[in-house]
Amino acid sequence: MASNNFVDYVKIFLQSGNGGAGSMHFRREKFIPKGGPDGGDGGRGGHIILKANSQQWTLLHLKYTKHVKATHGEGGSGALCHGADGEDRILDVPLGAVVKSVETGETLCELTEDGQEVILLRGGRGGLGNDHFKTSTNQAPRHAQPGEPKIEGWYIIELKLLADVGLVGFPNAGKSTLLSVVSAARPEIADYPFTTLVPNLGMVAYRDNRSFVMADIPGIIEGASQGKGLGLRFLRHIERNSVLLFMVPADSKDIKNEYKILLNELKQYNPELLDKSRILAITKSDLLDAELIKLLKKDLPRSIPKVFISSVAQTGLVELKDLIWKELNK
Repeated sequence: MASNNFVDYVKIFLQSGNGGAGSMHFRREKFIPKGGPDGGDGGRGGHIILKANSQQWTLLHLKYTKHVKATHGEGGSGALCHGADGEDRILDVPLGAVVKSVETGETLCELTEDGQEVILLRGGRGGLGNDHFKTSTNQAPRHAQPGEPKIEGWYIIELKLLADVGLVGFPNAGKSTLLSVVSAARPEIADYPFTTLVPNLGMVAYRDNRSFVMADIPGIIEGASQGKGLGLRFLRHIERNSVLLFMVPADSKDIKNEYKILLNELKQYNPELLDKSRILAITKSDLLDAELIKLLKKDLPRSIPKVFISSVAQTGLVELKDLIWKELNK
């Protein structure tokens, strides 16, 4: 996915439609001088509806759509004719989309299943015609209801990728290389920091025709939870992952400390992320011999499953998949 095509945040003005006014009308026909009230009801205003679409991966199609307005309901008319309803506006969004109110910051809805529809803004109800207000003592009511007003406001739609496994690590930890080896995804790979500027998804094949989805998140740096680097912008994508795969390269000065820094950044951003299953992968392990691996294992955190892998040499990948599958199915 090209970085300029991946949009995971839009601010948009949404407006539902006004309800149509009820009609104040009386039946007037030849030979029926006092036909009584026959005003019809007004039509409802159009809704603003969000629909989850599994074929979409970005909010690019909404980036330049600053205003979306449903149409108004039409007023009722004589002969008990109901006014036409306003036209709904349906916005397709990717799975994992979250909608928030700009005014209050409140999360209004989340769409996580294909085809799921949410009426975000309801159109105003149509007013009742004067036919509804006739009684035995008032057989010629001269009033009808106006339609209910529209709802409008600014809203934020942001995307949190849906994936089983999220890759967490500093820039150049080997996340993109791993994704390119175990899946058909082709993220950009280079030997400079922040090669990955947008999240990438890949389907990883497992035993017996089973599979899981892996997400490569742009590298985190210390202070990402306070807005440094690119981390803050993409940390929200990790919230959807079932398992977090921490990746630290074997040539790191202090593997244990790097893991602690990554863990602390997630804690600062959202403490609930620490409740997720975690795996520690030591990447670029083709640089190590068996004796050095044995020494490093003694200094690694004991509370987390760990594995030594090399995406280039393609060693330890089967063991890594087994560990991931085990954590996914706990």
